Amino acid sequence: MLYNVKPIKRTHDKSICNIIKQVGREYGAIGEGFGPSDSEVEAISQHYLTINNSCYFIATIDNKVVGGAGIASFQENICELKKLFLLPESRGLGIGKALTAQCLSYAKNAGYQYCYLDTLSNMKSAIKLYESFAFKRLNQPLDNTIHGGCDVWMLKTL
Repeated sequence: MLYNVKPIKRTHDKSICNIIKQVGREYGAIGEGFGPSDSEVEAISQHYLTINNSCYFIATIDNKVVGGAGIASFQENICELKKLFLLPESRGLGIGKALTAQCLSYAKNAGYQYCYLDTLSNMKSAIKLYESFAFKRLNQPLDNTIHGGCDVWMLKTL
């Protein structure tokens, strides 16, 4: 199945918002402390398009949005891989890998030295994906994380 990865536009906001919330429910990431509850989810393109050194990419199959992922500044010289969510029917096609590669390429070109992420231990395929990109597990979250509900924290040198 062919897919496309491209920068988000305002017209994609509703679709990616629904995907993030749907997949969040699937994995129990509901309420405060979880990414699907962040205010940026409601108008994600505007959030990423107005902040320096940040981006959000969406993946489509037959012009239907099936997932997305972004990069945003986290701390000095550290970015965060954020909101990588894929609809169930789009998993296993290499889309998560393509989105991650696109985000990490953007981060490196933007001058970040490290990329941080937080996730849930029940998102086993996501963790496997991150490990394939040389993300290493941390014993605790980095300072200033807003996702207190997450129980896996990872960092990659770019």
